[in-house]
Amino acid sequence: MFEYSKEDGKKLLKLARESIMEEFEKASKLFEPEKVILPEEKQFRQARGVFVTLTKKGELRGCIGFPYPEKSINKAVYEAAKMAAFEDLRFSPVKENEIKEIKIEISVLTIPEEVKDVKEIKIGRDGLICNYLGYQGLLLPQVALEWKMDKIQFLEALASKAGLPKSNWQNKNFKMWRFQAQIVKE
Repeated sequence: MFEYSKEDGKKLLKLARESIMEEFEKASKLFEPEKVILPEEKQFRQARGVFVTLTKKGELRGCIGFPYPEKSINKAVYEAAKMAAFEDLRFSPVKENEIKEIKIEISVLTIPEEVKDVKEIKIGRDGLICNYLGYQGLLLPQVALEWKMDKIQFLEALASKAGLPKSNWQNKNFKMWRFQAQIVKE
């Protein structure tokens, strides 16, 4: 497992907030090209899965990310923050007048590993990705803790997230991968 310092976490949170603010500045024509500078230190250039979660008054306001290491951490945070704020179809786009109330949480993920046996899954440590006949779902590790789920409830929630019946996690063709996350939040 990797470990980011508090200072690294602050840089990622600043990047996420600036990427959201950039969209408001573009809309008001105050945007200066290249205003948001991606941190270039080595630890931010590694490819990792990343999720950005936005909350307002403790309620989910947007959450989008990249489960696989397809982009460098700095680019993934930059893009996921914008997407969580403006493209999460479960919510209306974040408005400029509410940005001060928005709290940002970033989850930097380990590379997913296939789950061979559900006994491998540890609640609070592992997030899960599933795929069953093209239906896909993902739950971050903190979801189980926030909702006080046991392992069965977490597996059922994963199947539901994929749009499947809760019991589908027991099907032999239900494929799962687990990952861990380092979480930084405001």
